Amino acid sequence: MLDKHMMAMSGVTLVAALGIGFAMQYNSGPGDIQSTVPPAAEEAQAELVLRDIRLTSTVNIEPADLIRRDQLPAMAFSQKINCAVSAQARPEPQALVALTFWAPCNSSERVTVHHSGLMFTATTDGDGRLSMQVPALVENAIFIIELESGAGAVASTKVSDLDEIDRVALQWTGGSGFEIHAREFGADYGQGGHVWSGAADRGRTSQVLRLGDGQQLLPRMVEVYSFARNMTDANGTVALSIEAEVSANNCGREISAQTLEIRGGQGLRTRDLVLSMPNCNAIGDFLVLNNLVEDLKIAAN
Repeated sequence: MLDKHMMAMSGVTLVAALGIGFAMQYNSGPGDIQSTVPPAAEEAQAELVLRDIRLTSTVNIEPADLIRRDQLPAMAFSQKINCAVSAQARPEPQALVALTFWAPCNSSERVTVHHSGLMFTATTDGDGRLSMQVPALVENAIFIIELESGAGAVASTKVSDLDEIDRVALQWTGGSGFEIHAREFGADYGQGGHVWSGAADRGRTSQVLRLGDGQQLLPRMVEVYSFARNMTDANGTVALSIEAEVSANNCGREISAQTLEIRGGQGLRTRDLVLSMPNCNAIGDFLVLNNLVEDLKIAAN
C-alpha cells in the first residue's frame, strides 16, 4: 500500500504540473520558455497533509428475537364478552317476587318490566344488573324484562299466598306526580295508619311500593298498595285515595292513568282514568281524588 504522505505529494505534483503547462501555454514568449509554479500550488501543498486517518466499519445489529403468540401475556388478546341476557324470579312472603335481571353489555340502560298488564321502566346499574321487589298480580307470575334494543329475558315463579292479599296498583307515564294514600281504620294523614310511598316505616301488614325510575325521560311509573288480610285481626275500612301534585308538567292538562286491583281472592280488574288538572295558578297544590278507587272492607278472620 502506498504511503499516505507519498500519495499527497503525488497529488501536489500533479497540480504543479498542470500549473506549469498552463504557464508554458500562456506565458511563453518568443524567447526562452519560463516555467513558474503558481502560489496556489504551494498553498495546496501545505494544505493537503492528511493526518489521523482512521478506518471505520459498519456495526452489526443483531435481529430482535421473535416472540411466539403463546408467549404473550393473556391480556394482550381481547377476550370475547358474553352478552347473554338473563332474568330470575323468586317468591317471597306476602305475594312479593324478588326479580333479578342481568345484561352485562347493557350497563346504565333503560329497561321495561311487564307483568300481567303492569308496566314500568327502570335502569340497570354499572354492571348491567337490576334487582327489585315486585308485587305479584297473579299466582303464576310471569315477568318480561325488555331492553330498548328489543332484546330481553323472561322469568316466572309461583306465589302461594296471593289469595290472602288485597292489592291496588296505579300506573302512569311521565311526570304526572300520582300517589296512592291509604288511611287504615280511621287514621288521618301523618298518623300511624297513614300508608304511602313516602312513609318512614313499612308496616308488617301493609305497604306502598313505588316502581320505576322517575329520572328517565317519560318514565313509566307504578305505585302498589298491598294489605295482608291474614296478618291482622282488625275490622274496619281502609280509605283509599289517589292524589296528584299540580306541577308545571301537568297543570291545565288532562292526564291519564290506570288502576289494577285484586280483592278478596278475586281475579284481576283494570280501570282507565282520565283527569283534568287545575290551571297553572295552582302549582304546588294537591288534587285529592277519593272516589276513583273503592275503599277496602277488612273483616277479621
